[in-house]
Amino acid sequence: MESTQGIESGSPAAVLRMLMDGRPRTRAEIVAATGLARSTVRARLDVLLAAGLVTGGGTGESTGGRPAGRFVFNPGAHLVLVAEVGATHATVAVADLGCRLIAVEQVGLDIADGPEVILQLLVTTWRDLLGEVDTPDNEPAIAGVGIGLPGPVEHSTGRPNNPPIMPGWDGFDVPATITAEFGAPVLVDNEVNLMALGEHTASYPDVRHMIVVKAATGIGAGLISNGVLHRGAAGAAGDLGHIRVPDGGDALCRCGNTGCLEAIAGGPALAAKLRDLGIAADSTADVVHLVRSGNLEVGRVVRQAGRDIGEVLAGCVSMFNPSLVVIGGLVAEAGEMLLAGVRESIYRRSLPLATENLRIVASTAGATAGVLGAAAMVVQHVLSPEVLDVRLGAVLSSISAGEA
Repeated sequence: MESTQGIESGSPAAVLRMLMDGRPRTRAEIVAATGLARSTVRARLDVLLAAGLVTGGGTGESTGGRPAGRFVFNPGAHLVLVAEVGATHATVAVADLGCRLIAVEQVGLDIADGPEVILQLLVTTWRDLLGEVDTPDNEPAIAGVGIGLPGPVEHSTGRPNNPPIMPGWDGFDVPATITAEFGAPVLVDNEVNLMALGEHTASYPDVRHMIVVKAATGIGAGLISNGVLHRGAAGAAGDLGHIRVPDGGDALCRCGNTGCLEAIAGGPALAAKLRDLGIAADSTADVVHLVRSGNLEVGRVVRQAGRDIGEVLAGCVSMFNPSLVVIGGLVAEAGEMLLAGVRESIYRRSLPLATENLRIVASTAGATAGVLGAAAMVVQHVLSPEVLDVRLGAVLSSISAGEA
């Protein structure tokens, strides 16, 4: 069933929203679906055509006269710059308004180098990727920029808020720095929130309640509640890595507390446990490689990490009652060992009613989940009625002036 939420306003953005499913429609079909007057639909389409957001999508079946023209959303009208920044690497990409990734690059980094260094790295990478994108214009229009960071972010301002693994980032005005480079709106969020948004929009759009976990250098979660990303009162929802594990002991976490999940089951913690066992492992990638190579002792350590993650998630499952838990991140690339441990703890600790229809699966979007979510975040913002109708007002004024 077609959603016409907001259509009653008859605004260009409301008409565009209906066309964003990619199905070409005639003016008559749009009139029938919206209940708007033919003259209103014609005017709204003129504005959207002038802005490049809608194009002709072929012709409909003729009923004896001239075939009716069809109109369809044009996702290539503008580009979106996106990045998911982790503690040791970033996924940087260029997308279109349909959230299709056009160019993607992985870059290594150290988040502790500070915002000036890291943001300049993103800018340089985006400019390189833009040079590879085939567009009709030498200077493609940038609709917006979306960035995910590995720590708490005040989403309304885009400023990191006391991020435990990001020295020098607290309160830094990320949007102002990037806007100065591209002159486009910049939205910033926690990277795991964007992973959750990416998994939801790209792989599970019909799931209303889900938890997405990133297990890598740090551990975090993003929550989709009633089909919408849940950030919490201060943007701190999903801070899974700093919940105390029941058997966490006195393991010191980078946040200053002891026994945190991240200090027990994060990638560096697992590598340290392997070194204590006499197994050479300097990084999370080493841990994953050893598991994939069939090292049974390493597999045992990773499965226990899954149990520890599951112990914390079990409480979340009982309280939040999702129908889906998605496990992603570099540690999750170890495969079934981690998932088996997570499932073991959740199914043992959570109430049967909460787990009766619960699925616990590996990420399908993988390394691109965060940038897909960043693209969705930007597109939802720039094509929202509150933003787009203001922008299209200038287009409408230009059309009216030309007609006069």
